[in-house]
Amino acid sequence: MPSYKAPVDDALFLLNDVFHLDRYGNLPGFADASPDVVEAVLREAGKFSEQVLTPLNRVGDKEGCTRHPDGSVTTPTGFKDAFKQLVAGGWIGISAPVEYGGQGLPATLTEAVNEFLCSSNQAFAMYAGLTQGAIAALLEHASQELKTRYLPKMVEGVWTGTMNLTEPHCGTDLGLLRSKAVKQSDGSYRITGTKIFISAGEHDLAENIIHLVIARIEGAPMGTKGISLFVVPKILVNDDGSLGKPNGVSCGSIEEKMGIHGNSTCVMNYDGATGWLVGEENRGLNAMFTMMNEARLGVGVQGLAQSEVAYQNAALYAKERLQGRALSGAKYPDKPADPIIVHADVRRTLLTIRAFNEAARALLIWTSLHGDVARRSEDGKERQAADDAMGLLTPVVKGVLTDTGFANTVMAQQMFGGHGYIAEHGMEQFVRDARIAMIYEGANGIQALDLVGRKLGKDGGRALMAFFNEVGAFIKDKSADEAMKPYLTPLSAALAHLQAASMWFMQNAMAKPDNAGAGATDYMHMFGLVALGYMWARIAEAAAAKAKSNGAAAPMKAKLVTARFFMERMLPETAAHLARIQAGAGSIMELPEEAF
Repeated sequence: MPSYKAPVDDALFLLNDVFHLDRYGNLPGFADASPDVVEAVLREAGKFSEQVLTPLNRVGDKEGCTRHPDGSVTTPTGFKDAFKQLVAGGWIGISAPVEYGGQGLPATLTEAVNEFLCSSNQAFAMYAGLTQGAIAALLEHASQELKTRYLPKMVEGVWTGTMNLTEPHCGTDLGLLRSKAVKQSDGSYRITGTKIFISAGEHDLAENIIHLVIARIEGAPMGTKGISLFVVPKILVNDDGSLGKPNGVSCGSIEEKMGIHGNSTCVMNYDGATGWLVGEENRGLNAMFTMMNEARLGVGVQGLAQSEVAYQNAALYAKERLQGRALSGAKYPDKPADPIIVHADVRRTLLTIRAFNEAARALLIWTSLHGDVARRSEDGKERQAADDAMGLLTPVVKGVLTDTGFANTVMAQQMFGGHGYIAEHGMEQFVRDARIAMIYEGANGIQALDLVGRKLGKDGGRALMAFFNEVGAFIKDKSADEAMKPYLTPLSAALAHLQAASMWFMQNAMAKPDNAGAGATDYMHMFGLVALGYMWARIAEAAAAKAKSNGAAAPMKAKLVTARFFMERMLPETAAHLARIQAGAGSIMELPEEAF
């Protein structure tokens, strides 16, 4: 059975030494996030993940969820008790407002905790993660009446939440949806339609499930301009907050899927179900995007989480598995063979995963801090700049972290040879579970198109220029430090590649949009490499300073070496991405359809 150790110390290093959480004390909730509180929260989350959730990961994968003839669903053995412990620990509402029963702590802390939960048991963690996304959408867009009725129980975890977008005939193109809403005399709506791929759509973990559903009100415009968002509870809620009668919503079936078997991915049928409008009529996508952006960051966390747990197990195996001798001569002559960790290519593989993991964790924390500023700052300019950064970084975080996270689980599986293909070692489950993250919440090709087609030119390129300016200023400010040159010189070259690619799109994509489509994925990954390189440069600066402290030299030296590896062997890939972008769409679009 695979093991997992939550990277608490690494997260604390990032929060305290790299991003200086204490400097955000002017924002609501941050004053309560003292170093002692943050450490206590992360260590308890790590303990819960390691001791409770990790042993259930394979159980959930083998058993899956069971749908019964009445439409009810039973989750795998142990999930119900674990969820009770999750609720008792208050983990769902860490960052929710105090007025609804939350702890009001920074959302950045929730993202750090969610990494641990997803590494230990992604299928289980999704029940809470989706609830947090639904809470975010209701907080921003629902009426006070709806907030009062639903949020306290959702924050507590007694009720869970979902998002219902996809229908059998439409995925990303939500303008094609057919679910309809008919307004009633009391102001409610009757919702009718079928939704598919609904994670956590039905289960036995909570008393009630609060579905957020998009549908078209009778007479509304076709396309995305006629979409509205509704809150549709599984069980109707009485005016006094007690549960009433069942609503007209049911689970038609559970999808049989490649991974995340412990999560009940459902076909949901709405048969005149009672729902209430969230926000304004025909403005449902605006409200749903709040939840989708939360979910996309959460899916980025999943990419990192699976990469991290796969790496940990691969590194342990590489130190134990005896196979061959080192090319430079036997390192363990008293043993029949050397452990495979002595081989340069094994180390290359492990360092590739590790260098991604540490920088990706930093990128998630940095992005989450922007989110906290955007939601909590009283300074309008600060909020706008932070919101700009969130909009720019979200598709990068979702697309790059899940693409690379999946590739890393495959590389980690390779460390085990044939044993990696056998279920006993758990590596093949990491591969299967990681694969969905590249698809849901907007497939990664869509993330790339969103980045190139919408985010680069938004507001005259304001967010993009702010990113260029920040990275460029960091390089300039630290250039006098000789010790930083191994990190700054490659980062400067990569930043120049990204700037050249951005300029190429401006000059070549307007007249020929296929050029943008042909280069979008390369651009997204180039942007990701530069962002990760910037994270490594900041990590290296903090690590060099902390290496002088008593007891910190060895782990900080490991970070500096890993940072050099990233700069030398991973960041130069920006040149290849630039070459592909500048090749344009010619050969891609030239063949006629019948040639495929």
